[in-house]
Formats: sequence, C-alpha cells, structure tokens
Amino acid sequence: MANHGSNGANLGFESELWQLADALRSNMDAAEYKHVVLGLIFLKYISDAFEEQHAKLDADRKKGADPEDPDEYRAINVFWVPKEARWSKLKAEAKQPTIGKTVDDAMLAIERDNPSLKGVLPKDYAHPRLDKQRLGQLIDMVGNIGLGDKANRSKDILGRVYEYFLKMFASAEGKKGGQFWTPRCVVRVLVAMLAPYKGRVFDPCCGSGGMFVQSVEFVNAHANGNGNGGKAKADVSIFGQESNHTTWRLAKMNLAIRQIENNLGKEHADSFHHDLHPDLKADYVLANPPFNDSDWRGDLLKDDKRWKYGTPPASNANFAWVQHFIHHLAPTGLAGFVLANGSMSSNQSGEGEIRKAIIEADLVDCMVAMPGQLFYATQIPVCLWFIARDKKNGRFRDRRGQTLFINARNLGTLIDRVHRELSDEDILKITDTYHAWRGDKDCKAKYADVADFCNSATLDEIRGHGHILTPGRYVGAAEVEGDGEPFEDKMARMTAELREQAAQSDKLDKLIWTNLKDIGYGE
Repeated sequence: MANHGSNGANLGFESELWQLADALRSNMDAAEYKHVVLGLIFLKYISDAFEEQHAKLDADRKKGADPEDPDEYRAINVFWVPKEARWSKLKAEAKQPTIGKTVDDAMLAIERDNPSLKGVLPKDYAHPRLDKQRLGQLIDMVGNIGLGDKANRSKDILGRVYEYFLKMFASAEGKKGGQFWTPRCVVRVLVAMLAPYKGRVFDPCCGSGGMFVQSVEFVNAHANGNGNGGKAKADVSIFGQESNHTTWRLAKMNLAIRQIENNLGKEHADSFHHDLHPDLKADYVLANPPFNDSDWRGDLLKDDKRWKYGTPPASNANFAWVQHFIHHLAPTGLAGFVLANGSMSSNQSGEGEIRKAIIEADLVDCMVAMPGQLFYATQIPVCLWFIARDKKNGRFRDRRGQTLFINARNLGTLIDRVHRELSDEDILKITDTYHAWRGDKDCKAKYADVADFCNSATLDEIRGHGHILTPGRYVGAAEVEGDGEPFEDKMARMTAELREQAAQSDKLDKLIWTNLKDIGYGE
C-alpha cells in the first residue's frame, strides 16, 4: 500500500488502489459503488487539506489564530470540515456497525457548512445493501493515502486517483460508462486543438467534467509565455450542464477537488428542454454529447429558435446538439465536439440538408476522423467536428471558404484487446497540423497536404462530394513505394510459392487422415 511519503511517484499506484477498492465491491453494482468510493476519496481529500491548515492555525494560537473558526479556512479556499465529519472520527468508528450512518452524517454536515457542495455529496452509506464491514475496510484503505496536504496536492494525487477510478468504473459499466467518461486522449485532442487560453468555456453535456479539468490543466501547462501571452494561471470561466443527477454530482466533486470555480447550474437539467444558460455566448464549446440519441423528445421542440439550419429529426439528436453548440457560440467563438461517424454523411430525415446549410454558412473549420476502439461505451469509430463562427477574426489567417480534413484513423496504439489510446506524438501530429493550417502565430510547423492524412479543401470541392464531410474522401491514398521487382516476375514467383504451399497443405491433410484412421476415426 502506498503511503503518505511515496504515493506521488509510484507508477501503478492508482491501479493498486483500484484493485483493493474493487475487491471490496462484492456484489454491488459498479454504477452504485462508484459514488461510495469517490465520495470517500473526496471526503479524505478535503479532510487532509483541512487538517493541514488546522495544524498551522493551532500553532499560531498565540498570534490570535482560531483553528475552529470556519472563516479562517474559507479565506484560503479550504473547505471547512465540522468535528462530526473529520476523518479521525470516521477512522475511529470504521469497525462499528453504525459506520454507514456516521459517514452519511459527515456528508450532511459538510454540505450544511459549505453551500457550494449542497446536494452534491453521496449520502446513502447507511443503505442495507452496502456491507458495513467492507465499508470499514474501504475507509481504512482510503485513510492510508495522502491526498489533500500541500505535498500531494502539488502532485495532483487526488486528480490522478479520481480520473483513474472514473475510467475504471466506465470500463466496468460498459456502455453506460460513456455517460460520464470521455477518454482522456480524446479530451486532450479537443482541448489542444482549440487552445482555450482565455474566455468562457461551455460544455452543455459535461458528464463528470473532464473537458473543464483538461482545459484548466492545458492553460496551466502553457503558462508563463508558452503561447498565452505570459499569463501565469488559467483565465477561463467554466459553464456547464448535465442532465443526469448522479453524473452532475460527480462533475461538481471533480471540479471542487481541483478548486476550479464553475457554474454548472443549481441542479441537473436537460440542455434541450431546460437550458440553464439561455443567454450564454461562449468563446469555446467543448463537448461529447450522447451518440445518435433517439430519446431526446425532439417532437416537442419543432419550432425552437436554435434550429437555424433546419429542424433536427426526433429520431436522432446529433444535429440538435450541433445547432445547440452553434447557438451558444460568441461571434468569434470556436467549438470542438465528438460525434458518431454517421453525422458526416447521413442524409436520413433531413440531416443531410442541415449539414449542407451549416457547410454553406462556412462554419466547418476542421474535421478529424478518429481511430476505432477509443471509447469504453462503444467500439465504433467517431469523428471530431471543429466549428468557427468567424473564419476571419484576426486571431488566425483568413480561412473563409476552406475546411481542413484530417484522417487520424491509422493513429493510436492498442493498450489491451479492445481499447486504443493516442500517444503524445499522435496528439501533437493532429494539433500541429490544424494549428499550422489555420495560422497560429506560435506554431512552428508549416502546413502541407499529406496523402492519406490531411487535405485543405475548398467549399466547391465539398459541394462536389455532396456536402459529405468524411475525411477519407478528401485526403486521398498514400503512394505505395515499389520494391523494384517487375510485375511479371513477382506474379511468377508468388504463383510458384502458392503451388508449393498448396502441395504442403495436401501432404498435411493426408497425414492427419492417416493418423485418424490409426486410432479408429478416419473412416
């Protein structure tokens, strides 16, 4: 078990922790158990940060400090943890049969004294289906990890654990896991492509908040002159919405542990039917909406003002999402989002006409075809859309009448039998290509069309393809290098090899049947 002093650097530390936590799951469904585990991890984190500040204030009593004054903590963005919710109390009572109620009371007390967490924390630890002995063991296990003290905050131990657990729960839940988890490498491509250094960032189907976390991490990683004008910290405002209540809670916790201020609304809500940010015009929209959603009740919204490019079919929400994103973009805003591949070519139920209208409005800046097997929820390959409200806005070169197509389907590496990931080099190849093409001032790469990978197409070329946006139609095929062997010679050699292999196959067949006869099965 990793301890306070070593867990920041241990490779596989998150994996070890997951194995222990999963062993304690017993027969509990992964969808329920994730809230049990992540709630405890969150509580341990805020307790560590609180205890560290409590010790400092206790040492400064002679200077007038009061370690039991909540304002001493709120002033430095540390959550106040009342006595009945402190980790020491939970640890002391971990072996008691009433530990479930003790944890629930702790969560209620923290919500009571920290309004920003109201309605966010899980409070069903006393439920009969949760084995209390296993809960006590889980508390002991989480108690051994340093999460919220300064040293571990600097290593983002909690961020690593939280993200790893979200990923593993998504895997355990299979298709349902896609509701709250977008693979990190996909999020990294979206964020790096848009480079949201400053302004309003919006995700109207935010899941557990991964787009926001990566956006802030991106700005921090490129601070002090590396492309964002020397800014030392993120200067972005976070706006989001999530329709699933438990997922909304995950997002609120995910952002709270990283001290990322946010406006996810006061509650969970459906973006189509109850837009919590009706007047928001965002500088960046980043999203991974549900694929091909047929249960979005679109028939109730036929005359909605968002459908500027055509009424989306009630049978599929893909182009409802696209138009919702465009509706919420500022005049010079940029959007990047994930959609199923069908969105690039479908002509069903008027989708082709909507796509045509969006293309003719010159909004499509870039299309990226992604490799398959990136997602836990689906094995189908997906694409990334990048929308620019104004292709001549002064930040980049004038790109009016042009769209970049990138075929990234051959990138990535299988990390297991069914899951693929993009490497840092893969992500850089995609993002550098886009930044060079659109004329980012800080991009050192030079753009050129590359067969089978990227192509800059005109609006007329897209019209010639019937307004279909599949990159494969535009990038062409890479030339195959010849090996110098004349065609006639090669065919003669390969035919001779095939005859030889067929003869060997006949010999093996005869041998097998002879052996079967010898043991009485060859007739």
